[in-house]
Amino acid sequence: MNSNENHSQAAENNKGPILEVLKKYIHGEKRLLEIGTGTAQHAIYFTKHFGKLQWVTSDLARNHLPIATLLKKEKIQNLHGPEKLEIGVDDFPKGSFDFVFTANTLHIMSWKENKTLFKLLGKRLREGSLVFFYGPFKYNGEFTSTSNSEFDAQLKEQNISSGIRNFEDVKKNMIDYGFKLINDHEMPANNRLIVFAREAFRKR
Repeated sequence: MNSNENHSQAAENNKGPILEVLKKYIHGEKRLLEIGTGTAQHAIYFTKHFGKLQWVTSDLARNHLPIATLLKKEKIQNLHGPEKLEIGVDDFPKGSFDFVFTANTLHIMSWKENKTLFKLLGKRLREGSLVFFYGPFKYNGEFTSTSNSEFDAQLKEQNISSGIRNFEDVKKNMIDYGFKLINDHEMPANNRLIVFAREAFRKR
């Protein structure tokens, strides 16, 4: 698989640390939606450790073929999809979800798409559901490392609408759509894993 172009060394490196954090929150027979499945390395690895969790993969339609090929090859009973999900175009797949996990997507999407996602999360998730955002973030408008600053510049060269997001902006918008911050975990390679929980009522 390492020779396959549909492989991310970063995903290979971070899957272990992410799993250790997810173990603190994910228990029992629940259902999770992954937004932006990408190479499917996370989905395949995590579902082997959460046997009772039904993991639903999703991504843009153009990315489905390699995901579907891998999932068929792996034959993991609690791993499903991929479902078509383009933020701003599609609703979530049918059914209820106890968790939503997304890795390294907020800085790829535009800020407008970020806000659309936050609104959709507030609309579709019920009280107690958890959201996991993994990736790099700025704090008080400042990068946490030189490498993140350089990465942000690279992102903007590819698409001016992309870029590493401010933690405070993400937190404010998630609160506005009915979530509370549960934890902000420091992760290797200057990344974070931020956890939000859906509250009973929206703030406004």
